[in-house]
Amino acid sequence: MPVVLYHHPFSRAANVVWMLEEAGVPYELRRVDILKGEQKSPEMVTLNPMGKLPVIQDGDQVVTESAAIALYLADKYAYGRLAPRVDDPARGTYLRWSLFAPSVIEPASMAKMAGWTYKEGQAGWGSYDAMIASIESAIGNRDFVLGKEFSMADVVFGGTVRYMLAFKLIEHRPSFAAYAERLGARPALQRAEARNKASREELGLEG
Repeated sequence: MPVVLYHHPFSRAANVVWMLEEAGVPYELRRVDILKGEQKSPEMVTLNPMGKLPVIQDGDQVVTESAAIALYLADKYAYGRLAPRVDDPARGTYLRWSLFAPSVIEPASMAKMAGWTYKEGQAGWGSYDAMIASIESAIGNRDFVLGKEFSMADVVFGGTVRYMLAFKLIEHRPSFAAYAERLGARPALQRAEARNKASREELGLEG
């Protein structure tokens, strides 16, 4: 049975297509038109009470939240390839940067963009400047977050960096752009982008 991804190309589910392509698992896209509010339908709220995408179904297993989906897929379908084994010293670094994207990059960028006033010591994401410095520390002198080895962490962390750069939500740095370019050269990402483009075309959202 293929993994079912509840999908809309203007949601975080677009990045999950890349995860599935990297994992090499058969999958089916099930369209949810978020522009019509279908993510709040009774069926979707049963799967995810947040009424949000992405959601995957893998047999009887339902997984939500982008980073959780990434870790689940890598452990189940690409363990030891996209996910370091639990006894691999790289496992901690892998988990660290996989979870850094949703818990630090996204809120710190939003806080800066929206001009939020808050005490850095009371916010889990700290400051925007510290977040940028942390990204630099992760990729500034290596190809991927684990060094030469690509992992599912790069889909979560790198996918976020690519998105933030594209929409100018984080500052441009040469190391960030070079990292995004390396990711963009991956065949799995190119296949995912083609699937998302086709979905946009089907929905009349392209062009």
